[in-house]
Amino acid sequence: MNEKCKSELQKNGADVKSALRSFMGKEEMYEKYLVKFLAEDPNYDNLMSSLESKNYEEAFRCAHTLKGVSVNLGLLPLYKEASELTEALRGKKPEEVDTAAVDAIKEEVKTTYHIFADIIKDCL
Repeated sequence: MNEKCKSELQKNGADVKSALRSFMGKEEMYEKYLVKFLAEDPNYDNLMSSLESKNYEEAFRCAHTLKGVSVNLGLLPLYKEASELTEALRGKKPEEVDTAAVDAIKEEVKTTYHIFADIIKDCL
């Protein structure tokens, strides 16, 4: 991983050092999983579509999984927002969901996801 990429990730709140420890210091492996996250992980897209269709149970599952993946990759701002969304949806019936709060968090998730997606695309 080049220094520019590391710097851009870190500048946007990623904890690259901790993530690399999780990948036993192997930068190639870390890069591989960043690319896989962007290209193959369906949870972000499924989360957005589930929220649009007000399928909050599925949105909860996607947000929870996105939370786990993002923390493993050191994408801490995305982890934080996915965590907030997870808690806003946890155990709620559709009529109990604070849709204004969920919509606000959804926009934060969307913005942060695209910041990291752009960095990953540009660097890797």
